Amino acid sequence: MRSPKDFFKPLAVGAPAPRHEIPFRPSRMIHFFPPSNEKMRSKVPDIVPQVDVLLANLEDGVPATDKEAARAGLVEVAQNTDFGETQFWTRVNSLDSPWCLDDLTAAVLEAGEALDVIMIPKVEGPEDIHYVDRLLAQLEAKAGLSEPLMIHAILETARGVANVEEICLASPRMQGLSLGPADLAANRRMKTTRVGGGHPDYLVRQDPIDGDIESDRTIYQQDLWHYTIARMVDACGTAGILPFYGPFGDIADVVACEDQFRNAYLLGCVGAWSLHPKQIDIAKRVFSPSPESVAHARRVVEAMGDGTGAIMLDGKMEDDASCKQCQVVLSLAKELADRDPELAEAYGF
Repeated sequence: MRSPKDFFKPLAVGAPAPRHEIPFRPSRMIHFFPPSNEKMRSKVPDIVPQVDVLLANLEDGVPATDKEAARAGLVEVAQNTDFGETQFWTRVNSLDSPWCLDDLTAAVLEAGEALDVIMIPKVEGPEDIHYVDRLLAQLEAKAGLSEPLMIHAILETARGVANVEEICLASPRMQGLSLGPADLAANRRMKTTRVGGGHPDYLVRQDPIDGDIESDRTIYQQDLWHYTIARMVDACGTAGILPFYGPFGDIADVVACEDQFRNAYLLGCVGAWSLHPKQIDIAKRVFSPSPESVAHARRVVEAMGDGTGAIMLDGKMEDDASCKQCQVVLSLAKELADRDPELAEAYGF
């Protein structure tokens, strides 16, 4: 049994002390790019100001023959880019792959000063986080880093979902979770070949009119991922870390992408992955509170005073619980306004 007093001690001599709280910075989109591709690396300085998080992807989408080039590209970008307010992450290969150890070693020893978060795919239980936690501490001590790197896990297996609460609470390094719908669908034997989003066959149908089952009956497409996202959000909320929706694979269907992102936003996710530049603007729009919601939140908070009791505002009851909801919206709006002058003007800050 591990004492709670030990939880915030470094796991290696000379490693930085773990964080007591996860820093929350605007993270509306995690934008992926392949660092093995020289053309894409050359575009990084132009992409950095457009995104909240830029992620160098070493895993899926990188052929086995390009793994070493991707790792070298990560180091090159880390050492030669001014990220400003933008977070820089990397996704390493899975723990059971032949590349993961070298990925983590290079990430910490050669790119660690620039990196904020390391994304670990296919996490199935707290033991995976414990392994990475100890290894990162040893590497941080060797590299002489002053700040600990954070861990972000992807839910991509049924066992990972079953253990999601334990994963979230496994280490002070845990920054957040992302839903990995494609691998999770395959692992669950779900009968969809889509990367995220709904499916026209997953539906409910209006009851027969006057008992006539052949009559026209309205159908409503359902969200395949509602349960998993909601459970992930609850687990992250319990641990004080951040939930993200993952990829939406149909790049051309910007309408459905926006719908899926908005569902995740309303359920509590702070951001989503963007796989193409056109998804960056969708994520910015969806994961930023609307000016109308910010204005309403400000009115409620101002009218509530110390936040206790209950009032009537525009014919609706507002109490301490609704005041807390409004404070969530205002807090996010202020964080975004500090970074985005257009939003600051729209919000009236």
